[in-house]
Amino acid sequence: MTKVPQARILTAGDSALTVEFGNEISEEINGKVLALDNAIQKEGIVGITETIPTYRSLLICYDPCAIRYAALKRRVSRLAERLGAASSGAGRIVEIPVCYGGEFGEDLPDVAAHAGLSEEEVVRIHSSKDYLIYMLGFLPGFAYLGGMDSRIATPRLKTPRVKIPAGSVAIGGEQTGIYPIASPGGWRLIGSTPVRPYDPDREDPILYRAGDRIRFVPVSAEEYRKIQALADQGTYPCTVREGGTGNGI
Repeated sequence: MTKVPQARILTAGDSALTVEFGNEISEEINGKVLALDNAIQKEGIVGITETIPTYRSLLICYDPCAIRYAALKRRVSRLAERLGAASSGAGRIVEIPVCYGGEFGEDLPDVAAHAGLSEEEVVRIHSSKDYLIYMLGFLPGFAYLGGMDSRIATPRLKTPRVKIPAGSVAIGGEQTGIYPIASPGGWRLIGSTPVRPYDPDREDPILYRAGDRIRFVPVSAEEYRKIQALADQGTYPCTVREGGTGNGI
């Protein structure tokens, strides 16, 4: 377990400050970041316009006409001190159906060969854990996930692809993730999900939030297409469970 350093508050331009909790990627540090974010939301501090959690820090944007930097720093500092041993608590588990391999994940054979495993074993390992969402970024709905099994870690492509289809599930080094929209990318494609992690026309455009966990659920090509038809109509309800633990089923 990582010992979390005392919070450090720094200026970030003329209308934002950042609160740092160390310089490591760990669930304990990220838990503090999310706990502070939750505490700020509950406090309802007038003048804060947006908060953005990252792996180890929280960016707090504010309106200088509504609250001064010194006053905001004092209030945030007090909230950070009150966190004590608290963490963000268990988030939700969002189940993401994935069809692995073949036309849905053309790099699965390469990942299996690199790992010295069968494709079936790679799929079993990849879908056997709950992945903590440390933060969102890079693209709308792109989740930075932690906890991938190092046995299936695979280097990025030497030459990134110009366009990766939306919904692609991929591995890059020791990380895994979902490309929520079509974009360039160099991660290895092992599967695809028919659901839409990001939909600007949805009431809640992003399917999950930092602090949730993602569980990849293997589905057949036939199931994929059925779910895709429902997702296209906006009628596919992803399974969401309360109380992520970090352990697989």
